[in-house]
Amino acid sequence: MSRIAKKPIQPGEKVKVTLTPEKTGYLFGVVGPLGENSRYFKNDIKIEVDAEGIKLTPTNENSLEQKALWGTYASHIKNMIEGVTTGFKKNLQIEGIGYKTQLAGTKMTWNLGFSHPIDVIVPAGLKVTVEKSNVSITGVDKEAVGQFAAQIVAMKPPEPYKGKGIKYEGQIIRIKEGKKSVA
Repeated sequence: MSRIAKKPIQPGEKVKVTLTPEKTGYLFGVVGPLGENSRYFKNDIKIEVDAEGIKLTPTNENSLEQKALWGTYASHIKNMIEGVTTGFKKNLQIEGIGYKTQLAGTKMTWNLGFSHPIDVIVPAGLKVTVEKSNVSITGVDKEAVGQFAAQIVAMKPPEPYKGKGIKYEGQIIRIKEGKKSVA
C-alpha cells in the first residue's frame, strides 16, 4: 500500500489541472506560472480531480503492479505540479584545462580534449545558461532536466586520477593515488 498516494494531492492556487480520459488511460496536464506539462497515465489507477484535490485509487488493490504504480503515479503528479510552480534545476561543473562550452541559441559546442568539438542540441522546454565553467539546466519537466544533464555528464565523466571532466555540482570525486615509483 502506498502511503504517498493515500492523501489527496493539493495542486495549489496558481496551478490549473486538466484530466482527459482516453480509451486506455488518462492524459493528465498541469499549467502554472512557469509553463505547462502533461503526461499519459494507464487506467490501472483511477485519477479524480475535485474540490479536495487530486485523488488516486487503484482499481484492484490485490494486484502488486497496481500497488507499485499507485505511489509512482502520485510522485509523478507531485513532480509535475512542482515543476510548473518552482521548476527544476541541475548545475554542472567543468573541470580540466581546455575543457569549455559555448552556447549559441539552442546549440552547445563542447571542447573536451577530443580531436573534434562535440555539438549538442538543447531539447525544447529546457533553458541552459553557461558561465565560465558552470552550466545550469532548468525546466519544468524533472525527467527531461535530469536526462539532459546525464547526457552531458556521460560525454566526459570525471576521471578518478585528476578529477578532470564534467560533474554535478556538489559531487565528490574520490581521487585515486597514482603509480608509485620504485627507487
